[in-house]
Amino acid sequence: MSDALINGLAGAGGGIIAQLITYPLQTVNTRQQTERDLKKEKRKFGTIELMRQVIKHEGWEQLYGGLTPSLVGTAASQGVYYYFYQIFRNKAEAASLEHMKKGIGDGSVGMFSSLVVAALSGCVNVLMTNPIWVVVTRMQTHTKIPKKSQRGQTLSVSPDETVFAASELPPFGTNHAIQEVYDEAGFWGFWKGVFPTLIMVSNPSIQFMLYETMLKKLKKRRALSRKGNSGVTALEIFLLGALAKLGATVVTYPLLVVKSRLQAKQVSTGDKRHHYKGTSDAILKMIRYEGFYGFYKGMSTKIAQSVLAAAVLFMVKEELVKGARILITKDGINTVKSRPP
Repeated sequence: MSDALINGLAGAGGGIIAQLITYPLQTVNTRQQTERDLKKEKRKFGTIELMRQVIKHEGWEQLYGGLTPSLVGTAASQGVYYYFYQIFRNKAEAASLEHMKKGIGDGSVGMFSSLVVAALSGCVNVLMTNPIWVVVTRMQTHTKIPKKSQRGQTLSVSPDETVFAASELPPFGTNHAIQEVYDEAGFWGFWKGVFPTLIMVSNPSIQFMLYETMLKKLKKRRALSRKGNSGVTALEIFLLGALAKLGATVVTYPLLVVKSRLQAKQVSTGDKRHHYKGTSDAILKMIRYEGFYGFYKGMSTKIAQSVLAAAVLFMVKEELVKGARILITKDGINTVKSRPP
């Protein structure tokens, strides 16, 4: 089994586990990012309060709206990303060794090369998986309509509440979301938000650059202090992943908000301030009507979700890679032993 395939499968497994743990935070964050009712800006709900509102009026299952396509998307994204990341990194390492033979560099992959490798992997990932995330965003931001009381009257909703009461209608499933996107914008609707998302490949690029730089320094320090033993614990991987993701999220968050606005259901009638024709239109309208604050809606929620998810992802991925390599090594030894002399 190739090293690229091991990293791809391990990345997919780690991504799924991280997604399951942090999905409610992701749903709440997407709703915060796509809130376009300017009248509600005076009522700024915190993460926990908004989560409570969703559970109260729509049911706890709505916090996991779009979970199935999200898991598919996470597995696909992490698998594709790590697979191509390892391929591109192997090429970068080979190029660095060639340069060292010519007297250039020390044979290791530098920060700039790591950035390019991560960016290329991210672009491939975005182009292949964007349709899945458009569907996920639609399902996360779908709000159920108020249900009827026994007398046929609509239940009143307090002006301090940000979501509606749950209805008795069938759930808004994956097929409904796909049909909605297609009816609204046709085939290319599934690539809405792809431009800011492509720019956002700088997020994993910055994340992996920070992660690998800190990991390299930690291993070097550990090797010096432990006489050649450069082993890193799962907890240290967890903390390094958290720090790397925190730095990347702060820098790229505005692009994430723009992407979510474009992928959410567009308002076709009424206030055109809520309708976005494209990336530049969304940016200009957000600046005009919401100010720069609009680009950082729900950032605290995103930081909590992203840092936790990235930390779990890195920890699980590294453990899976270690386990896979141990199994392959043992299998190889057993195969050699079982051969007749």
